Amino acid sequence: MSDARTAILGNIARALDGVPSGVGLGEFGEVPRDYRHTGTLAAGSAQVLDLLVDRLEDYRAVVHRVSEGEIAAAISQIISGATSLVRPPSLPDGWLAQVSESTRVVTDGVPSVLTPYELDEIDAVVTAARVACADTGTIVLDGEPDQGRRAITLVPDTHVCVVFAHQVVHIVPEAVQILAEHPARPLTWISGPSATSDIELNRVEGVHGPRNLHVVLVG
Repeated sequence: MSDARTAILGNIARALDGVPSGVGLGEFGEVPRDYRHTGTLAAGSAQVLDLLVDRLEDYRAVVHRVSEGEIAAAISQIISGATSLVRPPSLPDGWLAQVSESTRVVTDGVPSVLTPYELDEIDAVVTAARVACADTGTIVLDGEPDQGRRAITLVPDTHVCVVFAHQVVHIVPEAVQILAEHPARPLTWISGPSATSDIELNRVEGVHGPRNLHVVLVG
């Protein structure tokens, strides 16, 4: 047994010393939750938006800061080289109003959901978001109709995600409180393009999801 494994199991054994077998965590009372619940930066403030942009760019995401009236133009420019695009069923139609007629736009779930093989042939996906955490540079989708199934955001090579200023909070507990309003929804946490560095310590992008992440930050 490795030294690290021995140390970990030893710590667990000491923590459980004296606990009767079969006793559940709930029988010890409430779990302490005395950590910070709110950050020092107000949701949607200029400071919190700047922090989110800094974190996203550090993760190699591309951020486009626009007004609400510029969303369609920004999306059109981002996907100008795409031959195909998938959208969730309730994405606002106006967001795609300027997409080139040469780009094939497919709505997932109309009339049926796309198979993984069909998704693999699509270049890009455009979605909304549920909340964004500036401190970690993380955007969370919760499967609502304007965000769609998790699969449509994992298979296409480019993900364009529209985030509004009021959806950006400072720290993770603030985001979790918002997500907890609908605990049954499936969550997808996105921190930059998909990447891994466990292959000879070389960063490889697009391994577990989109190679390119474009965030259209509105406001």
